Amino acid sequence: MNNIFKPYVKLPKSVYILFISRIIICIGSFVYPFVTMLLTVKLGYNERVSGILLTIIIASGGLGLLLGGKLSDKFGRKKIIILFNLLSAFAFIICAFTSTSPLVPYIILIANFFSMGQLPAINAMITDITDKETRKNAFSLIYLGTNIGIAISPIIAGFLFNNYFTLIFLLDAITTILALIPIILFVKETLPSKDEMIKPDIEDLEKAEKRNVFVILFKKPVLVIFAFVSIIYSMVYAQYSFGLPIYVNDIFSTKGPVVYGTIMSVNAIVVVTTTLFLIASMKKIKPIINIGISGLLYAIGFGVIFFSKLYYLLIISTIIWTLGEIINTVNTSVFIANHSPVSHRGRFNAIITFITQSGFAISPLLFGIFIKHYGARSIWPLIFLLAIFASLIMFGLGLFEKARKRKLCNNSLEK
Repeated sequence: MNNIFKPYVKLPKSVYILFISRIIICIGSFVYPFVTMLLTVKLGYNERVSGILLTIIIASGGLGLLLGGKLSDKFGRKKIIILFNLLSAFAFIICAFTSTSPLVPYIILIANFFSMGQLPAINAMITDITDKETRKNAFSLIYLGTNIGIAISPIIAGFLFNNYFTLIFLLDAITTILALIPIILFVKETLPSKDEMIKPDIEDLEKAEKRNVFVILFKKPVLVIFAFVSIIYSMVYAQYSFGLPIYVNDIFSTKGPVVYGTIMSVNAIVVVTTTLFLIASMKKIKPIINIGISGLLYAIGFGVIFFSKLYYLLIISTIIWTLGEIINTVNTSVFIANHSPVSHRGRFNAIITFITQSGFAISPLLFGIFIKHYGARSIWPLIFLLAIFASLIMFGLGLFEKARKRKLCNNSLEK
């Protein structure tokens, strides 16, 4: 136990403050889990219109990522975290006073733009204040804080939705503002100075660059391949919120929503109870290899659903793919951080996240067509094969990196 928790005791103070801030923000994240119900139940849109609006809202977050990443590299991480969260909170305050207006979906779009836009600044800040030894622990702690909040917020929002609908917006805004107070008071700006960017001890892959961000990115083929293969990971993982509820409803009929709700609770419990232990047990394994392992867990966890007509098998399946989720999420953040030039950390995080998350956007569309023609059960073998394929490429990238590092070592010895 001491070995597991000891690495988390030595992290920079700002990591703990960001951890607490993420818990507060995510506990108060009442709006986003209920956007679909808001559009259909409260505003009366049909499923087609609601789907279009939801897609636009999600897309706005992607654009927010790109802007937030660029601005955090130019003006500073702390400034963007504070400004974007305040703008998001202000948008929700407006929603509270226009809760049944047709304008509400578009105000939520603005809120999501800024809410997602501050994430590259957070990741860049964590990268600034950590090194390769401590990054994995720092990112896993932030991930844990996010999921502690996410596990609680839908329960509270569920009680508020029918009778205290306006409070959902107000409390979301209030908790966002409260979460900024410790950041404003105790977190220092971490944007590297010009002198810090040219320090001789900076890792080769993190050395400062002056070229255009896309020119730099495409000079890093491992990172480009990683980003596009991660689209497959996102498409696979997206089935927890698309293919899985459809399949559960097919199998359990009227009990489907209850079963799916239980599955989501199991997912949250596994994340909260195992993240620190799981990451600590894999700390000596390279991030890209861990990501490959997570792909295998996705393959097994989602693939076994094909045989899972029994409730307890679905629970076992959920535990397996949730372990994959934990490993993939934390190690992806670390991998991106370790390959980002110190001068472009915000932009690299934003662009690669934007690329990888596109899998979430296209997955429901593609697999919706597939399910329409072949049924919900038929997607799981395909998901299994996609996850295996993506996992093997990640392992291949790991071998390539290992060979590259060996070559660099040999060259330095010759000199």
